[in-house]
Amino acid sequence: MQPSARPPSQRSGRLGLGIVGAGRVGPVLGLALAGAGHAIVGVSAVSETSRERAEGMLPGVPILDVPTVVERSELVILAVPDAELPGLVAGLAATGTWQPGQIVLHTAPGFGIDVLRPAAAAGAIPLAVHPAVEFTGTSLDLSRLGESYFAVTAPAAVLPIAQALVVEMGGEPVVVAEADRPAYAEAIATATSFSRSIVEQSTGLLHAIGVENPGSFLSSLIRSSVDNALTRAGAPTRLDLDAVIDALHDEASGDGGPGDPRDDGRGWFLRGE
Repeated sequence: MQPSARPPSQRSGRLGLGIVGAGRVGPVLGLALAGAGHAIVGVSAVSETSRERAEGMLPGVPILDVPTVVERSELVILAVPDAELPGLVAGLAATGTWQPGQIVLHTAPGFGIDVLRPAAAAGAIPLAVHPAVEFTGTSLDLSRLGESYFAVTAPAAVLPIAQALVVEMGGEPVVVAEADRPAYAEAIATATSFSRSIVEQSTGLLHAIGVENPGSFLSSLIRSSVDNALTRAGAPTRLDLDAVIDALHDEASGDGGPGDPRDDGRGWFLRGE
């Protein structure tokens, strides 16, 4: 039996990892999982830019065609543009490439696990995991993963697998229902595009009136404005760090509430094999 065909119950917990797509996301997630002990067996990269990124971020990892990456992997990360994902999954199903017991994880925010139905029909384990981070495609993103939440959608029976992989990457998983993925994707797109456009518009206005280094000029203002907005939305930021520390102290001393307010009892902090 090929290693990738072993059911999860027979695995050691260390997986052979294949990455389909060498854009800004795939290599970073691969590095994060490699840091947790998983072995990267291959990455696919088509364009010259993606090949250069793969060679720079994952030195020594073989650059292979997509079917070979999938065939050699126990865990496959599909880090491709949203529009390409359905055709890719269906095409690999049509050629009989997916394998029973293989974990297939995609990173597209707008899709849940239904897009992986052709792989699941072949016996693969479908996971939808999206990190709420704007990636640079460099090692800088590794530290950002440790400050980030990941949207996770998976069948109930295998949800702990998705949660454990997120924790291994340094993030915190948040369960998003299949039906809610479009709304989730809209929220991510809105936050990303509006933040970028506002910065570009503001710096452009300052540049037009002769302000040198407008990005640096606005840095403190924009960061503090965002921190204030997040605080009003209920997210802990640097501005309310003292309150967080006090709350943790109260909890440790037995004076606080029933537990971590972020823990909904579904294993968000699960660490396991």
